[in-house]
Amino acid sequence: MSEICFAGVHHWFGERVVLDGIDLTLAEPRVGVVGANGSGKSTLARMINGLVTPSQGTVTVDGLDTAREGKQVRRRVGFVFTDPDNQIVMPTVAEDVAFSLRKSGLPKDEIRSRVDDLLERFGLAGHADHPAHLLSGGQKQLLALAAVLVARPAVIVADEPTTLLDLRNSREVAGILSTLPEQVVLVTHQLDLLDDFDRVVVVHKGRIAADDTPAVAVRRYRELLG
Repeated sequence: MSEICFAGVHHWFGERVVLDGIDLTLAEPRVGVVGANGSGKSTLARMINGLVTPSQGTVTVDGLDTAREGKQVRRRVGFVFTDPDNQIVMPTVAEDVAFSLRKSGLPKDEIRSRVDDLLERFGLAGHADHPAHLLSGGQKQLLALAAVLVARPAVIVADEPTTLLDLRNSREVAGILSTLPEQVVLVTHQLDLLDDFDRVVVVHKGRIAADDTPAVAVRRYRELLG
């Protein structure tokens, strides 16, 4: 597993304190992150692959500084957004999955094989040549996940990937995330998804309010919500 380290991390948005003195090391296969809206949890997640950089302090992934070595970090860390439309960039499903490999230097046959394997795995093989933006919400989220996995990152950070989905699609996406061989950091409001995780971190008002097993951390989170 990769080692993700937050050391003395502070982050401000204008005059608003978003994260306030985060010291945290994540090295488990399955880590959940929970917190109320505006708590700073999504900012913390986006720091793992350098989408957001600290105002103060450092975030590293396997020793790579996300602020100074962002390109190398993003080869190791894939990011799945809440809204898959924010990730879909190519006209067709197959083209979108292949997009992140465009500068990989891999042979065309290898790229085609990777794309075909993931489309088959996620039930999208029959949609390979279809317009990506015409897929259902659940299919779009599977496409977004496939487009991240095709580059074979070591870590997947998923920021509320089931929030916009109905129950069936939410369960499907959550099931896939729970069985990935890659290290997963999952930000979610759906607390039942974290039952079998190794660890859950609770972010409250920009600070770490709990960091424990799912049962203990979720109980503390519920207490904070009152």
